[in-house]
Amino acid sequence: MTATSRERILAATRANHFEENPLPTVPSFDGNNTVERFTEVLQSIGGQFVRVSAGQSLAEVVQRLFPSAGPLASPLLPATIFIDEQTPTAVLNTVDVAVLGGEFGVAENACIWLPEANMLHRALPLITQHLVLVLSQQNIVATMHQAYARVQDVGGYGMFIAGPSKTADIEQSLVIGAHGARSLTVLLS
Repeated sequence: MTATSRERILAATRANHFEENPLPTVPSFDGNNTVERFTEVLQSIGGQFVRVSAGQSLAEVVQRLFPSAGPLASPLLPATIFIDEQTPTAVLNTVDVAVLGGEFGVAENACIWLPEANMLHRALPLITQHLVLVLSQQNIVATMHQAYARVQDVGGYGMFIAGPSKTADIEQSLVIGAHGARSLTVLLS
């Protein structure tokens, strides 16, 4: 009796055994160098960081970094412009510097989790000219795996931000600030 096509296919499938391949090793950034790794990666993607010592005032540091800045929006400092979730985008478009509090950073890619509660307005981190995120170095985790575990605990809307906005076209022209802030400064305390 001849086997049907179906039987031949099933027999071939059963006879074919593939070698099991182990999963790739995920690099670990665990250890005591998470802050150094974070700042190294941040600088490599176009961001800058400033260490803020216990005696320094955030307002003084921001004033030193942006001495001729226009409107400043912040829940952490005395602001020169009031922003809330109802602020029209035409007003948001005038913000020169936004100083916001980041919840935690990730060493492997220098991104910072910014929940909606820290944004004043969902569009503010993307529409401001210069974004300053304040972050405690104790709140830097090694990997995105650890970061996503923290995000699940917090819940709600938020975004990971890494470096200033940048894009490049086919003519090999790099544009900074095309889809968001032109600069990102992280104040590490």
